[in-house]
Amino acid sequence: MGRGRQKAKATKQARDIKYYSPNTDYSALQRELAGPSSRAASHFQDDPTEPDYSSYADKYAQDLDDEDDEVDSRRIG
Repeated sequence: MGRGRQKAKATKQARDIKYYSPNTDYSALQRELAGPSSRAASHFQDDPTEPDYSSYADKYAQDLDDEDDEVDSRRIG
């Protein structure tokens, strides 16, 4: 294929892509962006709730602070 026909074909394809406007289903987009429905949430109601660990935060806070200091004081390389 010669350069003239190749360029004309590329120009035609570029024009087709530039002005192509597919039909958009806005209701499907709205459903997708809205997230899961209330029906999907019912699957998780049988799961046990996570226990409250806030009582352990004060008890072990000192241990966590000590570990952070040790990591920061080391030099690598």
